[in-house]
Amino acid sequence: MNMHADGPEIRILLIGDIVGKVGREIVKEMLPGMRESLGLDLVIANAENSAAGSGITPKIFSELQSAGVDLMTLGDHAWKRKDNLEVLKNEPLCLRPHNYPDEAVGKGWGVVATADGIQVAHAIVLGRVFMDAVDCPLRCVDSILAELPDDVKICIVEYHAEATSEKQAAGWYLDGRVTAVVGTHTHVLTADARFLTQGTAYISDLGMTGPYDSVIGREAKPVLHKFLTSMHAPFTVAEENVHLCGVLLSVNPETGKASSIRPVDISRDGTVPFAHDVIQGTES
Repeated sequence: MNMHADGPEIRILLIGDIVGKVGREIVKEMLPGMRESLGLDLVIANAENSAAGSGITPKIFSELQSAGVDLMTLGDHAWKRKDNLEVLKNEPLCLRPHNYPDEAVGKGWGVVATADGIQVAHAIVLGRVFMDAVDCPLRCVDSILAELPDDVKICIVEYHAEATSEKQAAGWYLDGRVTAVVGTHTHVLTADARFLTQGTAYISDLGMTGPYDSVIGREAKPVLHKFLTSMHAPFTVAEENVHLCGVLLSVNPETGKASSIRPVDISRDGTVPFAHDVIQGTES
């Protein structure tokens, strides 16, 4: 736990969708140093694409945990490989969307503690626009919040969805009721990290931890073949221009309110950075 001018704070790194071997490698290379340099208390990562672009395995779960990831989530690829089921059965710190049927393997929210004993709840729900037919994600979060113990002040909701409009709607629905609402699934770090009017930190997508010389992590050539011909082509994971992306949250553990939300974008080789400069206004 760190001390801030306004009181104690913990720092939580939320990592966007880890894609394939190169995504895992940058996490293993960068995260141990980041935990120290950024004073991280907790690391949460979406790992549903970590096994060759789709799913997770027990070995990969252990590798990422050893690298410093405290909790992992799976989205709409939760059922894409049988290894996922083994992880979800055996690892309470790997979550799948909570609004899948109750009979589905695994659970969609959990509480993880920092080294100082600060409890943080994390929940993941699946959107419904252009996604699977599932229960209402907003009502689902209502049920989670009703179950949340009173002594758990920090609650992060990961909204795994295709449409930015649905993610924004979720942000407004939960504004003031949770610490943060963060989007995943679309693999592009969005430029809208902000605080909503009632104090909830928000971003539409954490981006992708993986190869950006690609089409959301896959080699461009077969994807273009599919778009141009409508014919199937194997979508292999790309390897170039690897970035670790997400956001860094600073949170007051006594109130559960975030004091800052900052995008994270770290290039593996530092040679092909994105342009993050923003024009704030025009000169008169």
